[in-house]
Amino acid sequence: MKLKPFLLWTVFVFILTACGEKADDEKNLVPNEPIALDDVKVSEKEKESEGEAESGNGVEEETEKHTIPQDIEPAPLPQTLAELAALPPGYTGPQLFGIHEDDHPKLDELTAHLPDISGEPTEAQLNHYYNEILAVFQHDFNGPEELLAKMRFQAIGNPDIEDPRMQFKENLNVLVLLDASGSMRKDLGGETQMGEAKKAITNFVEGLPAEANVGLRIYGHKGTGSDADKARSCASSDLIYPIGKYNKAGFQTSLEKAQPAGWTPIQLAINEAQKDLLEFKGDQNTNIIYLVSDGVSTCDDDPVTAAKQLYESDITPIVNVIGFNVDNEGQKQLKEVAKVTEGTYEDVQNAESLQNELDQMKEIAKNWEKWKTQKETSLEHDKLSNSLDIFGYGTDEYRKRLDEGGQVGTALQYLYQQRKLMSGESHDYLRKRNNEYHNWIEEEYNKLKKELRKLNEKKIDEALQLLEEKFKQNVPEDPNKS
Repeated sequence: MKLKPFLLWTVFVFILTACGEKADDEKNLVPNEPIALDDVKVSEKEKESEGEAESGNGVEEETEKHTIPQDIEPAPLPQTLAELAALPPGYTGPQLFGIHEDDHPKLDELTAHLPDISGEPTEAQLNHYYNEILAVFQHDFNGPEELLAKMRFQAIGNPDIEDPRMQFKENLNVLVLLDASGSMRKDLGGETQMGEAKKAITNFVEGLPAEANVGLRIYGHKGTGSDADKARSCASSDLIYPIGKYNKAGFQTSLEKAQPAGWTPIQLAINEAQKDLLEFKGDQNTNIIYLVSDGVSTCDDDPVTAAKQLYESDITPIVNVIGFNVDNEGQKQLKEVAKVTEGTYEDVQNAESLQNELDQMKEIAKNWEKWKTQKETSLEHDKLSNSLDIFGYGTDEYRKRLDEGGQVGTALQYLYQQRKLMSGESHDYLRKRNNEYHNWIEEEYNKLKKELRKLNEKKIDEALQLLEEKFKQNVPEDPNKS
């Protein structure tokens, strides 16, 4: 009689256990295994971390966020190409996509300062928001001033040019000033900036005419980037390949001496370049200098004044400046160096673009070689319309317009769909403004091309003068100048 109650109890316990196992299975938990309190805490921390990852920078991001005042008066967008070119560049790295999770951290970093406009912002607030996100992805457009500098440079040797500086002389001398500061160690994806610069310079000098002279000076190659080594590094600049005919073995041996090391003494390099060319007076020599730097001068000096002094000397050089992955502050200084010497400035991001910039000199050198060989006082030159390729709107400027507009559009979509930081109405308004603005950029460059076509049959010096008169009034004043 005692067996029956025992059997009933056993069945009851079995049913309860089975139900418990089923419930545990539904929760994906191990049956009958207790959950430690620490495990619960860790799980909650993981959830917090996941929430922070989804929002970008978590709590810190919220403190960085700001609201847009109701009475905000947004700055107007550029009205001319000169104003467009004056805008400081922002992120211009690889294209980022909201659908790629690997790109999310970078998008979050770049847009962390933007306000949450998921409410009902006014049109003025939206226009201000667009200005801010545009600044994040602003590209470095070239304006009329850069166009004119490139056209002047490409016109060297043209018989229509009266400026003696722009006329071919008996000798052609090309001097390269190469930055060898520590920052040239920057990795560009398997190769350093210095390594890429060496390749481009080697290809460049190998393509020059045999009768041309070439020289290579480096600067910032001694010491380190430490404060203790600043004086030593800022006093370092050596002419590692003296100006003369190109010798492959000798040039490569000299180039090995260019190893990234310390600070960036640009003024010293310019002053020493003037000494290097001292015996090559401008009346018998066409002197062209290429200054290559990856940043602003860091030696408490004045490169602009030094460049102006060099330009006004009887060496009468043409100075072209190449910025290699330069930030906004560095661009300002390097552009000013180019401006006071009436030379060109070009910002390059990789070896290919550096090579393309140097290769423009090869075309001039070929024309000089023809002039020297044929002993003619004039050469057949292309019409002005063909100089459109110099400005590169068909490739560079159009690509910038597409890349910038596309990147802003992608960021807007990401902030709307993934981050939920704006409403659908705000997103649509901002995308429309983005399309209209970048269509305007395209229209302005098309107008510029038409202006150039009108001047097609004019002499190059007359055409340049007319262009300067037309566009000079549109160049914005430098706020740093008194």
